[in-house]
Amino acid sequence: MLTNVVNRSILKMTYVVKKGNSEIYFIEGWVVQMFSKFLSLDEEKQMRILNAAIKVYVERGYDNASTNAIVKEAGISKGLLFHYFQNKKTLYLFLFDYCLDMVMKEFYEKVNLEERDFFARLRQISLIKMELLNKFPDIIRFFEKAILEEANDIKGDFKEKIFSVKSSTAIFDDIDTSKFRDDIDIQKAIKSILWTFEGFSNEVLTKAKALNLKKTDYEEVFSEGEQYIEMFKRSFYK
Repeated sequence: MLTNVVNRSILKMTYVVKKGNSEIYFIEGWVVQMFSKFLSLDEEKQMRILNAAIKVYVERGYDNASTNAIVKEAGISKGLLFHYFQNKKTLYLFLFDYCLDMVMKEFYEKVNLEERDFFARLRQISLIKMELLNKFPDIIRFFEKAILEEANDIKGDFKEKIFSVKSSTAIFDDIDTSKFRDDIDIQKAIKSILWTFEGFSNEVLTKAKALNLKKTDYEEVFSEGEQYIEMFKRSFYK
């Protein structure tokens, strides 16, 4: 049973406009009306609905998930679910944004930006990710499934969402570059390192999907990641 997976959080919207007395939220080009109704629910009921959705989507995948299964798991009526969400697609995309906002908020609260050594920060980020993986295993599993989701109904909606999350390098903007060798292009070196880790992450997810693994061995993954860090450090530092 999923418990305490989702806490109350402020969902970040791209645009908010007024249309009559209704608020319309635009997220990555798709429209969701009146999420404020759902967010005004008591926390226990929000948690039941979102945890139920996470469980069903992870176990069945998007195409095979049904609103009937979600409402049964949540212990609510189908009419109540549709009162807050138009369909399972709207719920799925909302759930992704909601959980991402919560996890990223905690991630940035833990990152020590005073540590300006590139590899020390990269290692720090890896450890924080490990902590979050252990704290939010069901949410992380949902993200893994979402990234690999191939359902035509939502594939296009996720293309830009996932790209923007995976391609962000802002967290390395203020690093100390003096430790890098003088004979290399530092920005290209950093990009090559981050691309390697992105490729490594994709490899892990693809392998997990191919082998139908229910749980990824993150200890092994981060141990291998540490080897990459040491290899790049020897290659690019003075």
